[in-house]
Amino acid sequence: MVSQDPAVENVIAFTGGGTANTGRMFVSLKPLEERKLSADQIIARLRGKLSRIPGATLFLQAVQDVRVGGRATNAQFQYTIQSDDLRNLIDWTPRLVRKFRTLSALADVNSDQQNHGLEASLQIDRATAGRLGITAQQIDNTLYDAFGQRQVSTMYSRLNQYHVVMEVDPMFQQDPESLKHIYVKTSNGREAPLSAFANYERSATPLSVSHQGQFPSTTISFNLVPGFSLGEAVAQVEEAEREIGLPAAVHGSFTGTAQAFQESVANEPLLIAAALLAVYIVLGILYESLIHPITILSTLPSAGVGALLALLIFRIDLSIMGLIGIILLIGIVKKNAILMIDFALDAERNEGKRPVDAIFQACLLRFRPILMTTMAALLGALPLALGKGSGSELRRPLGIAIIGGLILSQLITLYTTPVIYLYMDRLAIRLRRRAHALAPGEFRA
Repeated sequence: MVSQDPAVENVIAFTGGGTANTGRMFVSLKPLEERKLSADQIIARLRGKLSRIPGATLFLQAVQDVRVGGRATNAQFQYTIQSDDLRNLIDWTPRLVRKFRTLSALADVNSDQQNHGLEASLQIDRATAGRLGITAQQIDNTLYDAFGQRQVSTMYSRLNQYHVVMEVDPMFQQDPESLKHIYVKTSNGREAPLSAFANYERSATPLSVSHQGQFPSTTISFNLVPGFSLGEAVAQVEEAEREIGLPAAVHGSFTGTAQAFQESVANEPLLIAAALLAVYIVLGILYESLIHPITILSTLPSAGVGALLALLIFRIDLSIMGLIGIILLIGIVKKNAILMIDFALDAERNEGKRPVDAIFQACLLRFRPILMTTMAALLGALPLALGKGSGSELRRPLGIAIIGGLILSQLITLYTTPVIYLYMDRLAIRLRRRAHALAPGEFRA
């Protein structure tokens, strides 16, 4: 069914490989110019077809060249719950999976918990076995002779030696009903059927128990529905965790890529604030002023708004590449204000011009350099936004963010920067007068 999709070039599948009750498929897609669809769009198309296959579930995810921690799961993003009691995991994992499947941002929700394996337990009636003169060691030896592949002899030849292994016929090893045909010798030399003093019970048991940090754990993995961001999915998962009432004995947390996203989002405001502080200090040293660096930094909000509007218009998520584009705008956009303010301050200090005349002349003389540098940066980002071929979807958010931020900031800062410059200059004069009026040793006339 997968290989019949027109976008699929070939499929390789195998079972086993160290995981219980699972198989793996590797799907190779045709070149992008032939299929015209992204990998996520093809996965969404196949998801509906594959859901109609009874008895098996296939989860598809795009290959990640760089995986940020986590386990090899059936989906890209992971949420792990831990508890010191395995019964809590067996009880709460299915509840969380059912709850997560109701969330609008999540798709392909599944868990690595496999607790439906069959287990046969032999229950011995020790009182009856004691009356027959049968010990637990005799029962153990008899069962090991039948199913344990006991080595009973070695046959030697001139060149080789051969081990003789005793066991029941393999056809009788597949069903616990074979225990009814096992006989154990009693104390008087007779044989008693195993069913006379023992019976077996079937029950469900986990095929494997994963651990994380020395505690039993279960990992729930999920993909994103097209049109939803990872931030929206994280918010919905956290809200669902609160609604379901997860007990204190069960601890849930994101792992892998989702955990890296949470950590990056938590540190992102501090990193941006540190970058702006560094720029402010450098500009303050350059212009010997505490006020005018704020004028230069006032150009940044328009660039950020322009980048976000461009991503919204083209319906592109704010990914890591888009965020990198916004950070690049911090260095590109502020040069508009630097070109004007640098000229205006020089005209004030060396030519004695009024602030209004200085900034007006700066706007006239610096318009062409500002326009040329903006167009150079904008045209440099144009191939990123319009590029096609393999990997273009990764670079496109970077180019669109840069172009959108440059266009809006160019339209706005040419008018707002002179106004802010004059207001900041008046504020600086007012602060100097106040500081001069309150200086010690002086008095008002």
